[in-house]
Amino acid sequence: MNPLRLTGPEAGVIKYDLLTALSVVGLNGSPTLQTSLMRLIAAVTSRYNWRADELSVGQRDLARMWSVNERTVKREIKRLTDAQLLICTRGGVRGRVAAYRLNYAQIARLSEPCWPLVGPDYDARMKERYRSETPVKVVQLADYAKPEASEPAQGGPGTWQRAMVTLSRENADQFKAWFSQLEYVAFEGGVLELRTPSKFAQRYIETHLLRPLVAAVEAELGPVTRIEFKG
Repeated sequence: MNPLRLTGPEAGVIKYDLLTALSVVGLNGSPTLQTSLMRLIAAVTSRYNWRADELSVGQRDLARMWSVNERTVKREIKRLTDAQLLICTRGGVRGRVAAYRLNYAQIARLSEPCWPLVGPDYDARMKERYRSETPVKVVQLADYAKPEASEPAQGGPGTWQRAMVTLSRENADQFKAWFSQLEYVAFEGGVLELRTPSKFAQRYIETHLLRPLVAAVEAELGPVTRIEFKG
């Protein structure tokens, strides 16, 4: 279950804050990310059942709402579930529409670097709400091989470890939200190969966080001419 209960006098504020979080992530992302989150926001504002904590809309209806074909709807839903913004709670079969729910903890984690952009009141409100909760984690098999996000990931050369330590010291929240997800693959001829958990994380890092990442890596490994991300 999600840690939040969207009932009571604070329910409206929580809903608007979630939609704001999705909006600012999109506005600070790539054109593809902007489109994805605009589509998600349209579906949520028009069809999300907050009482049941569920989004259950047929692909044909989503295609009409988004002005796309059903194939695009399938790709978009996959992109949103891969990013863990949506969690499938019931698979679709003939005669029954699939159901999804918003992953509030993931929305908070991905949007946290953008909270100050909205304003100090919003930033303080979101920090109080989400940092006072023990977030619910969507566990995948790969997670069992990952260290705690608060510590630099193990593996790779020692200099990569030192680069991660540098990033964690410079901005602990940013490191926890983004850099801790990176897995070192190789560094050869100035080309740094990294593995990311999702295309969403890759796009965000490419758009917003390349400068501190490159600076930390170059201080340890030498000049970086290119970064290649592997899914």
